[in-house]
Order: sequence, then C-alpha cells, then structure tokens
Amino acid sequence: MESVVQVSGTVISRPPGQENPKMPTGEIEIKVKTAKLLNSCKKLPFEIKDFVKKTEALRLRYRYLDLRGVQMQYNLRLRSQMVMKMREYLCNLHGFVDIETPTLFKRTPGGAKEFVIPSREPGKFYSLPQSPQQFKQLLMVGGLDRYFQVARCYRDEGSRPDRQPEFTQIDIEMSFVEQTGIQSLIEGLLQYSWPSDKDPVVVPFPSMTFAEALASYGTDKPDTRFGMKIVDISDMFRNTKVGFLQDALSKPQGTIKAICIPEGEKYLKRKDIESIRKFAADHFNQEVLPIFLKTNNNWNSPVAKFIMEEQGLGLIRLLETQEEDVVLLTAGEHKKACSLLGKLRLECADLLEARGVVLRDPALFSFLWVVDFPLFFPKEENPEELEAAHHPFTAPHPSDVHLLYTEPQKVRSQHYDLVLNGSEIGGGSIRIHDAELQHYILATVLKEDVKLLSHLLQALDYGAPPHGGIAIGLDRLMCLVTGAPSIRDVIAFPKSFQGHDLMSNAPDSIPPEELKPYHIQVSWPTDSKTEKSSLNHPCHPES
Repeated sequence: MESVVQVSGTVISRPPGQENPKMPTGEIEIKVKTAKLLNSCKKLPFEIKDFVKKTEALRLRYRYLDLRGVQMQYNLRLRSQMVMKMREYLCNLHGFVDIETPTLFKRTPGGAKEFVIPSREPGKFYSLPQSPQQFKQLLMVGGLDRYFQVARCYRDEGSRPDRQPEFTQIDIEMSFVEQTGIQSLIEGLLQYSWPSDKDPVVVPFPSMTFAEALASYGTDKPDTRFGMKIVDISDMFRNTKVGFLQDALSKPQGTIKAICIPEGEKYLKRKDIESIRKFAADHFNQEVLPIFLKTNNNWNSPVAKFIMEEQGLGLIRLLETQEEDVVLLTAGEHKKACSLLGKLRLECADLLEARGVVLRDPALFSFLWVVDFPLFFPKEENPEELEAAHHPFTAPHPSDVHLLYTEPQKVRSQHYDLVLNGSEIGGGSIRIHDAELQHYILATVLKEDVKLLSHLLQALDYGAPPHGGIAIGLDRLMCLVTGAPSIRDVIAFPKSFQGHDLMSNAPDSIPPEELKPYHIQVSWPTDSKTEKSSLNHPCHPES
C-alpha cells in the first residue's frame, strides 16, 4: 500500500457494470503496456483512511502521511482557494496593496506575550510580532492607503487547547475610513470568497453592543444559532422573602438572572443538575438554583418550591416557558451572574445535543458584529490600574472622549469583533491618529513606557491620516467552514497542545558553543519542582 508506481498504457472504459460513481476515475481504467515501481513503501504506522482512529500525537508525528487523508486534502485545498479569492477581491476589485512586514521586530507594550530572539549584540533581543499592528499604521502614514497581507503572527501563550504559537491572519488597514466601511468590506470579502458548496453568506451581518451581548448571552462572542437567552428577573423579586435574593438585590450592581432550558426536565438527569451547581460554585463562587416548573416535581428544593408559589406565574410569563422546561436562576453582581449563565447556557446546549436535541444546526453560519467595547478593563492583579481592552492604539468612541480625563473606565472604544457561531474570527478598530492623544493614553492612563513606541508617536506627528483596520483569524475561520474538530486540522504542520513539533522534535536544545555569539547561556533549574517539570518535558530543559 502507498507505494509509488509509474504505469503507461491506453485509457479505456470500464466493462459494463463495473463503473464506480464514487471515484473521480470510476468510469475508466488503463490497459497496461509497462509498469515500473518507482518507490516502495515501508509498513505504515497507520492506515491512510479517514475512518481509521489514530491518536493526534501519532498524526502529528507522521504528519506527511496524515496529509494524504481525504479530509486533510480537502481542508488545505479549500483554504488555498478561499485565500486566492480573498486576494482577488482585495487587490483586483478594491485596490489593496499586498505588503510584507518584518518578522524580526522589537518588544511591544501590553497584549500577549511575545517570543524573544537573541541578537549578536550583547543584551539586545528581537521580538516576533504578535501582529503587524504598528507596521500597518506606519504604512497609512506612508500613503499606502489600502494595505493587506496574509500575515504570520506569533504569541507565546503556552499550552492552550485551541491556540497555536504561530498562526495566520488576513490583515487589513485603510485610511479615511469609518467602522461601517470596514464592516461592509469584510462582509463583501467573506461573501466573495465563501465556498460554493455551502449556503451563501447573507449580508449585512447583524450587530450587537458589548453590553447587550453580555446581558443576553453572558459573553462577548455569542452563539446566536439558538435561544436560551439570559433574562433579568430582578424587578419581579423586589419584595421577595427569599434571603439570598434579598441579599443580592441590596448590593451595588446586584441582579437576579435566569435562563430557560427547553424540555430540561425530559433531557437533564439529576447528576447533570449537580454538576451544573458544582461548576457554578467552583468557578464563580455562585449559587445556581434549578427550578422545575411542574409543581408536583419532587426535584425542587424548598427554596425553589417557595419561589414557584411566590412568583411562578410571573416566571412562566417572563421567560415564556413550557411545562417541561427547567429554569436556572442565579443572583449576584451583574457581570458575574451573566458570565456564569453564559457558560451554563453553552454547557446545557452540549448536554441537550448529546441527548439528541438539535439546537445548533452544523450547516448554519451565524455571523455577528459585536461593537462598543470598553476601551479599558481593570487589571486582574490590581483593579485600581487599567489595561487596554484590546491594544493601546484603539481610538475612543467620539461621544466618550471627554471621559478619558475624568472617568477613563467608562470610555467606550471604536473596536469591533466579528463572531461566527460563538467563536471570535476577527477583530479590529479605528485607530488613534493624533500623537498627543496616543501619548496621553500610553503614558497617563496605561502607565506604559512611551520610549518603546517613540517611532510610532513621531510618525503620527507627521500628518497621519485617520485610519482603521481589522484582522481575520484564517485558521479559526477555516476550522469553522470545514467543520474540523480543531484548528490543527486546517494547518499543514501545526504544533501540538504543548507547542511542540512532534515530527522534528522542536524546540530543541543548542550546544553552548553555538550560543556564544549571542552572549547568552542557559541557567539550569535548581529546585526539584522545576527539575520534575523539565523531566516531563525533555524538549525544553531550560523552561
């Protein structure tokens, strides 16, 4: 199997009744004159058939064999076709210029952790860019007013299940543009490049503010293919006698929220309810109260029974419930309560689908713009300080500029995310083109080292036009289009979950004499805990 042969002869029709309509060559065969074995194949580590189960580690170790599978061939060929159509759309129809930007750059303040590259100058390092953000803004200053690139980007984010240390973006920037102009360009781009074997893309895409997404779906990337929205039921319980609800409403930002699980009583088991409550307690330190709407249901706790007696009719009316539905109710600070129910909404959708309910149609592609994000978030480790919600070059919303100097945490940004079926596939913003405003945000609000960005601030002072852009995550987009279980299935040579290349065994160690020109040396770990982790990961002894 899988040996390479060269056959010459005459192409003839197959005998009647022996045609195979499932094969592209199913109607013909070759009457052989000569046959030659060009290269024989050793015993394979696995069969080259998609239905044969293989571990992902084995697939990545022998990736060149895995690529022969029908599904990988389809994924990579479709990716190539879509990128080609995107190039046509941007360059030929909209006058964009395809420009490559450097991979060796310098450290950027804020954002994701960057890979560091040693140089031959003692103590000096390059960084691999996490995106071409600064370069594309500098190209706008340089008068190349419509830029795009199929850009390689790098982030040292460690082990994350569906992320890659190197990934690809369709990177776009334009001068003299507003948010709506970029959105309609991207809608047209996706419509033009969309595969012909899928349902066509319908434009314009719906739009929702960050505040609406959080309040209704508990997340900034809502999956709008199904309902089960979060409903605020605080007003119904203003005069309640239930203690924990009274407590929640008496606190600042205190609310009572609920979601309705359709036919939950029929599909959810007692252990599911217990695991939902445990998840809420472990991850959010919150109580979730399941309410079964059948009054005779003995699964209801005494509190749930009391709530049904006190406000049962109101709940049924407000949540538009049916008899076999289950309501999950939680009380607490608005953002925390919404985030919890947003997670439980997706967990419950998974549970219902595992029991045969069709909630999320796999053939449906539900695009959504999420807009009006906050410009800054409080830092997790120090909530008194602020960090950029996306990156420090995002322009504030024109109506909120005055708040920058008094209440910066209330400022909305001109950032927009593109969401597809509950995954963020793109994000962009209108940028700050005023050097003074950019300096103020970096130095005063974010307290960043302005020297690191002196080249950009200087460029903005030389007549920078208003500009904005967006980046589409190509790997994530292709993963959703092909229905692949992981982004590793749409990349030819991906890294493993730990960021290793299992085929070539990278990253690898380097002999000390090869490190000498870079004036660096490896400091070996001394404590036993680190030694143990280095034994578990022999590829990176220096970690």
